[in-house]
Amino acid sequence: MRTVQLAGKVDWAWIDDEMAPLYSDKGRPGIESRFVIGLLLLKHMFGLSDEGVCERWVYDPYFQHFTGEEFFQHTFPHERSDLSHWRRRLGDKLDLLLAESLRVAHDSGALRTRDLARVTVDTTVQPKNIAFPTDARLLHAAIKGLNRLARRHTVRLRQSYLRVAKRAALMAGRYAHAKQFNRHHREVRFLRTRLGRLIRDIRRKIAGHEPAEAAFESPLSRASQIRSQRPRQRGWKLYSFHPRRSSASARARPARPTSSA
Repeated sequence: MRTVQLAGKVDWAWIDDEMAPLYSDKGRPGIESRFVIGLLLLKHMFGLSDEGVCERWVYDPYFQHFTGEEFFQHTFPHERSDLSHWRRRLGDKLDLLLAESLRVAHDSGALRTRDLARVTVDTTVQPKNIAFPTDARLLHAAIKGLNRLARRHTVRLRQSYLRVAKRAALMAGRYAHAKQFNRHHREVRFLRTRLGRLIRDIRRKIAGHEPAEAAFESPLSRASQIRSQRPRQRGWKLYSFHPRRSSASARARPARPTSSA
């Protein structure tokens, strides 16, 4: 019964407007945003897995009402893997669920305005673009980063190594998963060699050009450090070629309670 009351408090129209850019006018019709967002909310409210929330949806009319169904359905209308696909598609939009949860809690009286004056956020598990210091993904990231910078500064490279590096990083991950470590190390050596060639090529091309040397100084230093890192090496190590900026706070919406960290 509480899910029915909660369904009437959630601003589904606002969520639809925010999710609209994730849809395309081409191809087959997408899943309604209320259905997916409702399932994600129910999953976390009741502590269920993806399979568990889908199974309960089939026999629980309150779950079906919460996701926008008008008549009782006897079969689940979509694939269970759609939840995983939707989580990847949402990305930073998942902050909208936090913002809407705060608004509903505030309107219902469960959360007071003064409780929002200060919010403590633990970012211990905040996702970042980091990898193991000798991982193939980190070497691949350095190759991609140097290529992006070279295109930005119109540095004509002898060879980009993007295609072969992508395949080597992919195969290194597969070999490591299959515990075929000799093949895994071979792919890592391949990436390390190509990164070294790329670093030397860029240094030759920008020699004598002060603006380019200044722009490449830090990236080339990081790439060289990543290339030289070895397992069980002592001292400091790099875990990311270029960390992604991320926000730990929920997005504010007009005329709604906001929080400041």
